[in-house]
Amino acid sequence: MNENKHHQKESFFSSWAVDNRTTVYVLTFIIVLLGIFSFFSMPRENFPEVVQNNIYISSVYPGNSAEDVEKVITKELEDKFKNVSGVTKVTSNSFQDYCLIVVEFDAKLKVAEAKQRIKDKVDEAKGDQDWPSLDSGSKVEPSVFDLNISEELPILNINLKGNYPKFTLKQYAEDLKDDLEDVPEVKEAVILGVDDNEVEVALDLFKMNAAGVSFDQVIGAIKNENITISGGNLVTEGNRENVRIKGQISSPSDLNNFMVKPGVKIRDIASVNFQEKEITTYARESGKDVVMINLKKRAGTNMISAIDQAKVKIKNAQKSYLPKDLEVTLTSDQSSEVEHQVNELANHILIGILLVMAVLSFSMGMKNALFVGTAIPLSMLIAFAVLQMAGITLNTMVLFAMVMGLGMLVDDGIVVVDNVYANMEKGLPRRLASKYGIGEIAFPVITSTLTTVFAFLPMLLWPGIMGEFMKYFPITISVTLMASLFVALIINASMTAGAMTLENKNISKNTAKKYTIIFGVLIVVFGILRIATGVKYFLGVVTFSILAIIAIWLYKGFFHDRIEHFQHTFFPNLAEKYQKFISNLLEGKKPRNAFLGVIGILVFSFVLYGAMMGIGRSKVLFFPENIPRQTIVYMEYPQGTDIGKTNIATKRVEGQILQVLKKYKESDGSNFLVESMVTSVGKGATNPQVDAGSQADTPFKSKITVTYVEFANRRGINTADVMEDIRMAIPDIPGFTYTVEKDANGPPVGYPISIELKGDNYDDLLDEAHKMITYVNGQNIAGIEKLQADINKDSPELIIDIDRETAGNLGVSTAYTGITLRRALFGQDISTFKDVKEDYDISVRLQQDQRRNTSILFNQPITLQGPNGTVQVPMSTFATMKEDNTFNKIKRKDNSRTIMVYSGVLKNANSNEIVQKIRSSLKNYQTPAGISYTFGGEQEEQGKNLNFLLFALFLAMSLVTSIIVFQFNSLSKTLIIMMTILLSFSGVFLGLSIFGMDFVILMTMMGIISLAGVVVKNGIVLMDFFVLKLDEKVFEKGVETHDDLELEEVKEIIVQSGKERLRPVLLTATTAILGLIPLAIGLNFDIASFLTTLNPHFSLGGDNVAFWGPLAWTIIFGLSFATFLTLIMVPVMFYIISKRKINNRRKYLKKHLHDAEEEAAEIERLRNLYPDDSHLQNLQSE
Repeated sequence: MNENKHHQKESFFSSWAVDNRTTVYVLTFIIVLLGIFSFFSMPRENFPEVVQNNIYISSVYPGNSAEDVEKVITKELEDKFKNVSGVTKVTSNSFQDYCLIVVEFDAKLKVAEAKQRIKDKVDEAKGDQDWPSLDSGSKVEPSVFDLNISEELPILNINLKGNYPKFTLKQYAEDLKDDLEDVPEVKEAVILGVDDNEVEVALDLFKMNAAGVSFDQVIGAIKNENITISGGNLVTEGNRENVRIKGQISSPSDLNNFMVKPGVKIRDIASVNFQEKEITTYARESGKDVVMINLKKRAGTNMISAIDQAKVKIKNAQKSYLPKDLEVTLTSDQSSEVEHQVNELANHILIGILLVMAVLSFSMGMKNALFVGTAIPLSMLIAFAVLQMAGITLNTMVLFAMVMGLGMLVDDGIVVVDNVYANMEKGLPRRLASKYGIGEIAFPVITSTLTTVFAFLPMLLWPGIMGEFMKYFPITISVTLMASLFVALIINASMTAGAMTLENKNISKNTAKKYTIIFGVLIVVFGILRIATGVKYFLGVVTFSILAIIAIWLYKGFFHDRIEHFQHTFFPNLAEKYQKFISNLLEGKKPRNAFLGVIGILVFSFVLYGAMMGIGRSKVLFFPENIPRQTIVYMEYPQGTDIGKTNIATKRVEGQILQVLKKYKESDGSNFLVESMVTSVGKGATNPQVDAGSQADTPFKSKITVTYVEFANRRGINTADVMEDIRMAIPDIPGFTYTVEKDANGPPVGYPISIELKGDNYDDLLDEAHKMITYVNGQNIAGIEKLQADINKDSPELIIDIDRETAGNLGVSTAYTGITLRRALFGQDISTFKDVKEDYDISVRLQQDQRRNTSILFNQPITLQGPNGTVQVPMSTFATMKEDNTFNKIKRKDNSRTIMVYSGVLKNANSNEIVQKIRSSLKNYQTPAGISYTFGGEQEEQGKNLNFLLFALFLAMSLVTSIIVFQFNSLSKTLIIMMTILLSFSGVFLGLSIFGMDFVILMTMMGIISLAGVVVKNGIVLMDFFVLKLDEKVFEKGVETHDDLELEEVKEIIVQSGKERLRPVLLTATTAILGLIPLAIGLNFDIASFLTTLNPHFSLGGDNVAFWGPLAWTIIFGLSFATFLTLIMVPVMFYIISKRKINNRRKYLKKHLHDAEEEAAEIERLRNLYPDDSHLQNLQSE
């Protein structure tokens, strides 16, 4: 009785759940409803929103070169930011007329506080006396803002095309833009491919001179006439009337009749045109001109909902105000990609659940498998509810964490249900079996789950943009695992206490017939509804019912007997063989040899993988090599090239790309491989990795984006090969450079080859960049796409030097000369023409042929007011002109000027190997004094992230170790369990070597860190079982410690405990591996599509497997080997240490016994010598 009490443990919460089953069932029902609601209401997106702790400062300073902007604005602001606390990095780009500074803060600082600190410093700079002013006299006003990248990326392109003038298409686009921006989730809709219209007053310089009219007179005439003024209120005979002088024009042609001076009207010296502003953008779809609307969503909103509502707006517009012959196409639809990614991962989860349930059914019986299987959906539903309350979106990071945790979610349930089942087999009733069974293993189950969670927690410390991107992985998996612990200890406790049985009864024939009739009725009813309505979901019910009938009869006639055989014959036989094997392995020197053998395997695995890398079978990569979803061609001429010339060259490239893609066309003209091909020339053509944040005009740049269909629909075509075909097809056009890239997988990390040069003199720095490019190209390193510098000095400019003395004698100032030139060239917006819907600028400038004629432009007279009337002074009398080139931009990083030499890599090239060769070659390259270089971009990120991941691995193992020490209060037991983590690396590297897989730093290291938590779970449970049985033996024999037992007794307990824990250990490992298999191999089987259309869209591979495969395989390889370690090496190591401890204990007791015998003999001798000594008598008694 006492013995039973000593070993009957209970867990308070589990016992409460057993005694309050109704409450638990109601709680479960609430969890299900809350989880389903959360799942469907969570915003969906492809990758998580990454909010960087960056503050941006932009400033416009018209009419100034990049060097001038840097000197008077950028450097001044950077100097102010030096002493701002929390700043980790300051980068800037100074362009012509504009600059952008990015201040990166420590992640601990809130964005609002960081923004305020920068605003204070900007205000301080504006208060300085030498702060620059605009032509209007007002000071340059920098804008301070933070940026959410997800709000800047288009989620949908809407293309309008038809036989209409551009102005008409733009009007339709603007109407549609207004409708789209009414959608709450939409931040803005940006129109591309057409510029705003304006009213241009194009002055004829010769006619102006002949009439003696100046720019100021023309501007004054328009400003003073195109105006409506209120004259106040006139009160007459009790009436109050508003007096209004109406002078605003109702048509641009009204300007022709404005008087400039007596006898001279606008039409006498200028032509008035209502036209498109100077072209800054072209947009095309598949080579055809379009007006494009880029749709952008608000941060934190549901992308799919935003696009669905936008599509409804478009349909309504087509029914109402858009003409029938106006073609509206949608491209770059991110919702379809997000839905596909979400559906693909959701199907991986469903397939994983089916595989896990199949294994559990065979090993535990159908009913017990259902107890365990409930942990998967319930844990996920709890996680969805928690994540939604935390404001986290449903994205691929969250879903992959669910997939990865899929097999682990049943671990706790397996251990719980298996131990309850074992207690029932010993004769305990259900309720007591649940209480005592869970009580025995509650503590190790809790600690083993905590070790897994603690292994993932260090990833939350991941710094930078990568950390912001990856943090959702440990958050999701930790929440899900803790939910599974709750399910195992509370819900499973209640279920097993209420319904667990030892018998695995087969379905009776009558029951099978009853269910067949029920499902048959459903087939008939919903089959008729499907035929009558055409709704595909009715077919889903029919298909499911047919499968249910098949499953019922297959289970009755086939699977039940196989399950019985597996449970009662195969598994017991396997356990017996395992028991004999372990018993034999623990004989003689075999344990030591086994341990040394495993250490040898570990060393061999490292050596083997090193050899695989040496022969090029495996490579080291930073980020997974994704299959291109998009191919992007960035093109540019030297700065200063007119957009018309850029457009012509881009059309040539377009034509060649269309020829490459032509081979994938169907007979009906559609392309089965390509979803869309969109071209942007000028506006919208910047490369974010080179031109980040630039708002400068780019008439010399263009971009072509080819978007492919989903992986499953590509008919086996590798889009990486298509990308290479496109690269080879691009024609050589003199001066027209290009790079061909694919869409980035994950957060931006820069180019794979990126060398950052630093120095003070930009001319010397640019010369050195070109010399370095020439030097590296001379090394003939294979795989480099094209090395180029991100800075050039090709921006042409005309320098006007003013002879101040001559100009001063003539009464002409430099400022007035500049204003006159600016009006002539760019024009000046002086008033507004108000149409019914829009307001259009009225701009005054020289007519086009004159403002593009250098001679006319710089010989134009400047009209001055002299003592005898107006005087006209030709500009050439006091100014000289010379041509020069200036920098397209000036980059700075932490107050130093920088230039980046960068390149992509060709297909199948390893960027790490290429960079290593470049590093080696540059060891012999000497840079001049004052110039230094470092490797940045992907290499810089790779170094930072590798260092963090090594730290995270160390921290994870430290946290896991602390929990195990806390549980067992033993260093030896902790060492045994932790050794399984180290030795599991053998499985990782053997697997990578055998299958020739790459070591992807980011994902493989994440997998290794994950193993630190996953591997120890079974080791902890097995070790706890050893300790439990040894405690029972110690209590039974009445000895002091485990070390007082006989070695054979310890061996017997190890063997018996291993046999009893064989099933849960194998099941937890198998389910974890099976849960990852669909993702690892890219098993795509759309269950919903199969049920509703009978087409499962089956395929292997895909975008998800390219991204997540390396992590999944790392865990599969490591966990497979770790299972062997847990079942074989944990008993071996425990036996070796126990043997040593027992021997040491015996030596200790023997020594103390010998010492006690000698002491007793000496006392006896002295007592005999001094029989009357009371002191000796006392010693004798002691």
